[in-house]
Amino acid sequence: MHNTCKYFLLLIAFATTVANAATYELPPEGSDVVGAISIVTTGFHDTLIDIARRHDVGYQDIVRANPEVNVWVPGEGTEVVLPTRYVLPAAPRRGIVLNIAEYRLYYYPEPQGDEPAVVMTYPISIGRMDWETPIGTTKVISKVVNPSWYPPQSVRDERAAEGRPLGRIVPPGPDNPLGERAMRLALPGYLIHGTNRPAGVGMRVTHGCLRMFPEDIRYLFDRIAVNTRVRIINEPMKIGWHGDALVLEAHPLLASAPGKTTDEPLPDEPLADATKPDDAVAVPENPAEETGENAAAEKNPLTLVTERFVVATAERAGELDWSLVEVAISRSDGMPVAVGAGIKNAATSAAFE
Repeated sequence: MHNTCKYFLLLIAFATTVANAATYELPPEGSDVVGAISIVTTGFHDTLIDIARRHDVGYQDIVRANPEVNVWVPGEGTEVVLPTRYVLPAAPRRGIVLNIAEYRLYYYPEPQGDEPAVVMTYPISIGRMDWETPIGTTKVISKVVNPSWYPPQSVRDERAAEGRPLGRIVPPGPDNPLGERAMRLALPGYLIHGTNRPAGVGMRVTHGCLRMFPEDIRYLFDRIAVNTRVRIINEPMKIGWHGDALVLEAHPLLASAPGKTTDEPLPDEPLADATKPDDAVAVPENPAEETGENAAAEKNPLTLVTERFVVATAERAGELDWSLVEVAISRSDGMPVAVGAGIKNAATSAAFE
């Protein structure tokens, strides 16, 4: 075969692999792990950012999985771990689930005909500490192609103080931080949108909205319908079953707890201002509604693991090896590891005492 043809076929194979890399067949109830850890070798011009985007991994994901590798100059021939194995969040497997603690979106599309159920997962950026992304249940209420940005006054004041003044409206184009697609949530002022700075995907950098790689938001935009349910959670410690093993995926706790929203979709609002994005309207916290999810930053990781363990073993008995749990927490690198197993008699497990 001619070398040019071989090269063309390799490009097709590579593109197909990348396009399907974030879609996994959904495991049956009682099984919670998808994907697999893999290793790639860097080229001369690669950065960790390049590799992360190529494999649909966020900034924090790639950095935590490769603590000894230089982000910008990893060096040719360096082995890089791809943390592409996931414990599914402890949330209903429908619609969109956004776990801000792991900077990741999960989408469970409705199966079509005889097609198997799948889950799609993508890295996201979340609100920084002074512009928290709240948790709760909401829905997509509108979708906009090439949105304009109406920065709130607080953002305009911030930019002006930095010597980078903003106008009242930022039109579509390369200077628009929303990118080419935006999906507005029923939470006033919050969007899932693209970005003109993809290197920041997987970081805590937004004004409360959820940013995605441009190619990811384009792909999902055409597949996600208005009124799709969106659940935003804060679950840094995820525990699930993989066969007979209990698997823990540990992430660092967010430095401050996000506010809590309503647990029911908010009523639809007029869509005239549907292109108003990154306007992080403050969501007041109600101490009476405080849950383990939005109080996660104030809890000990071992307490969070215990809570997740109780949920995971509600219908199937298991026990944890707490020495393995402590190692996983100390690393908090987002890579699932086995930390326990099922047992026949819960009464014999120290974890149940």
